[in-house]
Amino acid sequence: MYAMSLGDDGAELRPLEPWQAGEFLAHMDRGREFIGARNGLPDVVTDLESSRAYLRLYAEKVATDTGRIHGIWSDGTLVGAVILRRLDVPGGYAEAGCWLEPAAVGKGLVTRAARALIDWAISVRGIHRVEWVVSSDNEPSIAVARRLGMTRDGVLRASYAYRGTRHDEEIWSVLAPDWRGAPAG
Repeated sequence: MYAMSLGDDGAELRPLEPWQAGEFLAHMDRGREFIGARNGLPDVVTDLESSRAYLRLYAEKVATDTGRIHGIWSDGTLVGAVILRRLDVPGGYAEAGCWLEPAAVGKGLVTRAARALIDWAISVRGIHRVEWVVSSDNEPSIAVARRLGMTRDGVLRASYAYRGTRHDEEIWSVLAPDWRGAPAG
């Protein structure tokens, strides 16, 4: 229910809700090391209760119109997600993000899913600026930003501490007028 096709390969984008905490935890367990190389989420979602709490956080964001989380399913299995970490409708701003487990990499799933979520934010919610914040060494995520037609706004040097190391972060963005004219591919 409430699924959006991501293409001819049967992949789907669906809202992720607290009742799916077990499936979300199983997904996180399958991708824990891979996802955790660039994302702190596996340190947060460690058991069924923390999985449920994380999804409840996003359910509250949906209820207050301040964020979203949508799972990416391939062949009926949850393999990743795209999120609006922040959604500020009055301010016209959103920050998008993503992750995938290893088995789903290289199929264009994140690009297709992020495109659908960003399109919704801009076309339905009237967001003017969508940002993509990424570690400077995360080439796959930077490639997604490029495929989405985003512009690199700048680098925040040593702005993010993760597992005892400071990392540079890049800010990529797309503005609504540019999005409307962006190619679909």
